[in-house]
Amino acid sequence: MSNTERANFGSKIGIILATAGSAVGLGNVWRFPYMTGQNGGAAFIMIYIACVIVLGIPCMLNEFIIGRRAQANTARAYASLAGGSPWRLIGYFGVFTGFLITSYYVVVSGWCLQYIYASVVGHLSGDADYIKSYFDSFASHPWKPVVCMLLFILVCHFIISRGVEKGIEKASKFMMPLLFILLMVIAVSSCMLPGAGKGISFLFNPDFTKVDSQVFLGALGQAFYSLSVGMGCLCTYASYFKRDTHLTKSAVQIVSIDTLIAILAGLMIFPAFFAIYPNAPELMSDPQLASQYCGPGLVFITLPNVFQQAFAGAPVLGELIAILFYALLSLAALTSLMSLHEVSTAFFHEEFNLSRRKGAAWVTALCAVLGVFCALSFGSTRQWLVVADRSLFDWFDFLTGQIFLPMGGLLTCLFLGWYVPKELVHDELTNGGTLRSHIFTLYMFSVRYVCPIGILLIFLNQFGII
Repeated sequence: MSNTERANFGSKIGIILATAGSAVGLGNVWRFPYMTGQNGGAAFIMIYIACVIVLGIPCMLNEFIIGRRAQANTARAYASLAGGSPWRLIGYFGVFTGFLITSYYVVVSGWCLQYIYASVVGHLSGDADYIKSYFDSFASHPWKPVVCMLLFILVCHFIISRGVEKGIEKASKFMMPLLFILLMVIAVSSCMLPGAGKGISFLFNPDFTKVDSQVFLGALGQAFYSLSVGMGCLCTYASYFKRDTHLTKSAVQIVSIDTLIAILAGLMIFPAFFAIYPNAPELMSDPQLASQYCGPGLVFITLPNVFQQAFAGAPVLGELIAILFYALLSLAALTSLMSLHEVSTAFFHEEFNLSRRKGAAWVTALCAVLGVFCALSFGSTRQWLVVADRSLFDWFDFLTGQIFLPMGGLLTCLFLGWYVPKELVHDELTNGGTLRSHIFTLYMFSVRYVCPIGILLIFLNQFGII
């Protein structure tokens, strides 16, 4: 397929919203607030922002440059710049990583649909033990998680099959503003609760006594994962950028939106949490107690109880907040899932000469099959889906999040920093010399030295080596 036939985003705002939607996901809602609470509140935010500037933006620009230059799916994009060298395998590795993430991410996304329903019909009313048992019962149910997962991936398939401009861009223009509005409504409601001031103060008053090397490494890791680096999404979306797209400005705008939404998620969670738990700092400083506030436990067990207690004086408002919250989660999950799905769809479409609809159908079908097994891997009766004390879902999460993503990001930095000609990189960064680039030298230094060292530190830290 020639470049002239290739689809493009139709507008600059479409580029920003679609790519920001790729970065904004469930991790912004559960991982960022959890890590902020564990690592000194505003002190962690300050370090995180610095890491985003030093590590996140250069890594994002790497994929933008490769994708737009090649105007092709991620596998072909790397291959076109690598020639016949082994560096071309990085693209295939990115597609494979994105495919695996799609297969288990859609399971968590399906849980959001179930919790919208549960909030509407009042199934989340009860004490903390009941809410925990509700989640455990649902996650281990023989067919409910599968149905929710299939519904979610079919919605994603419908959007992807409509194309780049009429599908992804159009959906992003609707969903991203709606996501922001819902986040603002819940954050304002949370901040108006009695006792919420302590949560706001905790979020924005830095506690540097908790800052150590692990906090810096945690901030580096969060910056890396929150921006969808290393899974082919940014490279694939960049292949739909027009030639006059300002890559540096777009990266800064996308990173700013992603960071703003992560901070708003903190404003949504901490004020309500402090309103019902005056001893919240002590709870979060205890690793054993704090573990329940991370991952699915935060959004599907802790927060339903928090919203219920925080709005006990106005139960109808509490139920409405819960509905809005899970609608917000569903939107965040869908915007990310769209970009993950598109990585594999573009690959099938272009590498196997399939129509876009057939390519999307193959991706949906294959991810749905793997998603069924991931969804069924919860529960004590399914030991055949547990290997070395990890469920299939946990293996997908572990392999992609702790091994594949850092490895893909590291290899991309080495590829662009040391193999691809500097003239080509400069040409893309300056749009053929039509833009001034005062940061090119700094960018190349970061890609060659700073980013590889930072990513390597993240990788070693995850395995307890440092």
